[in-house]
Amino acid sequence: MKKISAQDIVKKFGIKYHTLNYYTTMGLLPLSGKSGNRRMYDENEIRTRLDDIMRLSQEGYPLNLIRKKLVGI
Repeated sequence: MKKISAQDIVKKFGIKYHTLNYYTTMGLLPLSGKSGNRRMYDENEIRTRLDDIMRLSQEGYPLNLIRKKLVGI
């Protein structure tokens, strides 16, 4: 499992930092731990989740339904 920081996700996947924070707060993007004061994520899981979020969003699903589909909350 390769871990990636929030800052690296923003650069690598082209999403805005506040969007990443919002998705994390909603439970769409799970943390895999911390390194110092940096939030760390599993890179493969983030890639898959972001792809799923974007696909479902383009299909017209609002974020609260996307969360139910992906997380079951």
